[in-house]
Amino acid sequence: MLAELAPEIDTATPLSDVIAAACDRIAPVWPLKHFVAVNPFLGFTDRSFGSAAATLRRVARADMLMPRAFYRDAIARGEITDADLIAAMAAVPAASEGGLNALQAAIARAPGAAPGATSAVVATVAEVLDRLAGGDRHASRTAFMIDEISKWCAAYFDEGQSAWRLPTRGLPPYTAWRASMRFDRNPEVMGIKDFRATVAALPADPVAAIAMVLQRLGTPERAREDYLFRALFDIGGWAAYARYRVWDNGLYGRADTTLVELLAVRVVWGYALFCERDDPAFRAAWAEAMAAAATLPADDALGGDADLAVDLVLQTAYEGAFQRRLLARLSDHTPVAVTARPRLQVAFCIDVRSEVFRRALETTARDAVTIGFAGFFGFPIEYVPIGRTTGGAQCPVLLTPSVVVCEAVTAADPAEEARILGLRLLRRRALKAWKAFKLSAVSSFAYVETAGLLFAAKLIGDSAGLTRPVVDPNIDGLDPAVVARIGPRLDPREVGGRATGFPPETRLAMAEAVLRGMSLTDGFAPLVLLAGHGSTTVNNPHASGLDCGACGGHTGEANARVAAAILNGADVRAGLVARGITIPADTWFVGALHDTTTDAVRLFDLAEMPPGHTAALAQVREDLARAAILARRERAPALGIAAAPGLDAAVALRSRDWSQVRPEWGLAGNAAFIAAPRTRTRGLDLGGRAFLHDYDWQRDEGFGVLTLIMCAPMVVASWINLQYYGSTVNNRVFGSGEKTLHNVTGQLGVLEGNAGDLRVGLPSQSVHDGARFVHEPLRLNVFLAAPVAAIDDVIGGNDGVRRLVDHSWLHLFVLDDDGGIRRRAGAGDWRA
Repeated sequence: MLAELAPEIDTATPLSDVIAAACDRIAPVWPLKHFVAVNPFLGFTDRSFGSAAATLRRVARADMLMPRAFYRDAIARGEITDADLIAAMAAVPAASEGGLNALQAAIARAPGAAPGATSAVVATVAEVLDRLAGGDRHASRTAFMIDEISKWCAAYFDEGQSAWRLPTRGLPPYTAWRASMRFDRNPEVMGIKDFRATVAALPADPVAAIAMVLQRLGTPERAREDYLFRALFDIGGWAAYARYRVWDNGLYGRADTTLVELLAVRVVWGYALFCERDDPAFRAAWAEAMAAAATLPADDALGGDADLAVDLVLQTAYEGAFQRRLLARLSDHTPVAVTARPRLQVAFCIDVRSEVFRRALETTARDAVTIGFAGFFGFPIEYVPIGRTTGGAQCPVLLTPSVVVCEAVTAADPAEEARILGLRLLRRRALKAWKAFKLSAVSSFAYVETAGLLFAAKLIGDSAGLTRPVVDPNIDGLDPAVVARIGPRLDPREVGGRATGFPPETRLAMAEAVLRGMSLTDGFAPLVLLAGHGSTTVNNPHASGLDCGACGGHTGEANARVAAAILNGADVRAGLVARGITIPADTWFVGALHDTTTDAVRLFDLAEMPPGHTAALAQVREDLARAAILARRERAPALGIAAAPGLDAAVALRSRDWSQVRPEWGLAGNAAFIAAPRTRTRGLDLGGRAFLHDYDWQRDEGFGVLTLIMCAPMVVASWINLQYYGSTVNNRVFGSGEKTLHNVTGQLGVLEGNAGDLRVGLPSQSVHDGARFVHEPLRLNVFLAAPVAAIDDVIGGNDGVRRLVDHSWLHLFVLDDDGGIRRRAGAGDWRA
């Protein structure tokens, strides 16, 4: 057998380091219940954007640029000019030889080389077998292997969708898989001889199994990391979920080997395919593949791939053309002054959808001021709804909750609390029992036959958009009067053996941090709204992806209510005075929730408001209602809704239409992040494409707030931007495909159809309207109003930020105090 002829592999680099490096290339993907945007290229930020493009082409056969026809169309429309191409050529030296004429001739030609046609290509066993099969899909070992691994992963990782659980799910993944394979004859039925025996003969330890397989395959030392990464990339969806488990446990200091164990499953599968064939054709093909893999790669020089160099110039020119237009608008805009004490202040999440509503509100209420800040409002909490013992992490996925907050009923005695808790538990158990009945092997068919017609009216109503608004499942079934009294309990106490609530010193520290983070330390309005955001949608597996990313894929209601309650506290206000922040006695904070699908704004805890604000509150409600109308008018054309008298109703119905594939456009179109005083952008129409974070560097002593902005909101905005970018340039690899074909699996993610890998990223309908791309594939343009020395210091002191900036995963600009704009070309090198 060929395996017996394989040479011993060089162990100059410890295998554990090689495995870790391969696993680190995989970006995590969060489960559907708190789906958040993730940079799909997260594992490649240690190298330049161009080098990563070369590596993915060479190793994974995956493009991360648009097809050349896309750029040709932009040139034909005049969006990309010759000047843009000349400027871009300077950034991609590999394409500068011969000048503009040579580049234009190359652009006119169709790309000649397929992705991965450069040197140092690393093939998998399944890929070589597919090549020998001549592309016959029915004989594809890669497709069969992915289907089998995905089927097993769905059963192993299931979070409650299945009625019958996998017996071995309590074991580590690789151990559980080996135990399952003792009884699985499907591979052998499909012609993979001795599959079970091959698996059983390999070591029980996953790392030892990987080491043995690499040795027997004869994988060159140089190519081991590439081979293992490519193996994971074949099952990239489940690998991404495993990476999430590693990431999440790492935040809490817990070790997790899930991804390494899944890698062992994939590698052993490949080895079983390897053992299947010992004929001359396969021997020769595999020897050729290993010889190619041994070649040293040249990804930093784009692997000598002329087509890739041309496409990188085109992408850079495409982005340069957008920057040219945006810079002109920012430069021409005159800052708008606001009154010393506005009538109303509203803090929104920096989410790009808030830019539309903020502009609308400032149009309808010119004596109001809006503020941009991360939607969790500086309160990283675990919010526990009534009737539950644990809750969701209401904070960015880069953080962990620092405080547990439980829901409670205001002014309720113990007997009433017990009654409400009993109702919630009873309802939950009833729903669980009903679900079990519907899915059980005995009753499922009878249930469909007898109860199916009873749902006819509901199906008709759903199709016509007549379904009532979705009720919060945490409070469903309770009396509306009781629901109005449910809110966060802030007082510290022990609940179920856990410390909950905020000690006094924690309240004060968090209150100061959030106000300084918003640059809101004076000039408080009589009413200050803290508006989190969420989305209304039905029959949408990715619904949480439309909610607040800063709140970990949840709505921002809990954070806004907690922040408002703490800032209204007399003890907190007294403590803030000693720290240089005086909140006027007539200022009141109100928690709110902006529905980004309907643009309705809901206000909370109004019963606690002092009576002196009644008239002001009525005016605020009117302001918000008029702003919502303006915002809907602006968004409607992109949704295909005609500007007619029934527009507002059409938007609301769309949010409740179970067949609607895009109830809203989410963050499609995002292209810029601006951290500056609102005066720099107020009155400027940014088209819902900019993350707006309020920041005044002159109030930021020591630049601690600047550091926080660049290390958290800017990074999160880059994650969002690159998720949309990846889902646009290559939805097959970095997106989740056709939404109408999605099937939820394990309550974790979706399959496209009934088989294949777990899908990551966004559905194609989230970036394309059926005729054109709604999202433009642009790397994030970051504008910071701060001294360049301070910005450079933050970059130099944070490795993750430095990689994003220096490796061109985003474009960084500074907004100077004199109105000028400069771009960072390197450390200390800022150019007009």
